[in-house]
Amino acid sequence: MVHEFQSFVLGTLQGLTEFLPVSSSAHLVLVPWLFSWQDPGLAFDVALHLGTLLALLIYYRREWWAMATSLVNGDRSSRRLLLLLVTASIPGAVIGFWFEKQAETIFRSPLLIAAALLLLGIALWLFDRFEPQSRGIDEMTYSDALLIGLSQAFAVIPGVSRSGSTITMGRIVRLNRQDAANFSFLMATPIIAGAGLLESRHLYAQIASRDIWIGFAAAAIFGLIAIAWLIRFVRARSYEPFVWYRIFLALIVIGVFLQRA
Repeated sequence: MVHEFQSFVLGTLQGLTEFLPVSSSAHLVLVPWLFSWQDPGLAFDVALHLGTLLALLIYYRREWWAMATSLVNGDRSSRRLLLLLVTASIPGAVIGFWFEKQAETIFRSPLLIAAALLLLGIALWLFDRFEPQSRGIDEMTYSDALLIGLSQAFAVIPGVSRSGSTITMGRIVRLNRQDAANFSFLMATPIIAGAGLLESRHLYAQIASRDIWIGFAAAAIFGLIAIAWLIRFVRARSYEPFVWYRIFLALIVIGVFLQRA
């Protein structure tokens, strides 16, 4: 396990970077690598993801309630959104399952993470800058949802970013910036919930650990802050600041790697 300070730092990083398009998995690999911290373990990772799940459920509680009740009432708009999310979730879940072991081993190379940070950053900048913001979620098609779901599969590579890849694809299909983020975050809920339930058995032995609860709370609180802030931010501004951050982080990683080589 990790110390309480490290638990707070990693939980904060998970909460912020899970939803900002800068790659949470990259930060959770790179920060311990940069500071020579010990691996916090699978139970801690599960706790962090459950923290971000709680943030999603709190922020989008009205949307999920509307989608759940749409199965028994006449709310066609919410029912259609639910079907779009189901369509989008399938490709990422299947491909993520196939490449789970690679994501935990060979995909964690610092140079591969740096390359992913750079390439996805450039793609986000290009499509966010030049694609029009002509559509909202209510105008999405099932083929749009499938494309966004397929893009999520690339997030098994740390540095790509689940939110970054899905927001980028959302902009490619001409969603406005705010709804590209909203659909990305709604998509994250079943994916994180499914992964958390599958791995929750690893928590039982350490459920009383303070480190676990500190990381969980930090991820939940800062995840909620990140969601609310980003949705407000992109109403009036582009994703360009995150592109520059990705490039800056990639250059730092390359520099440190070459120094240590």
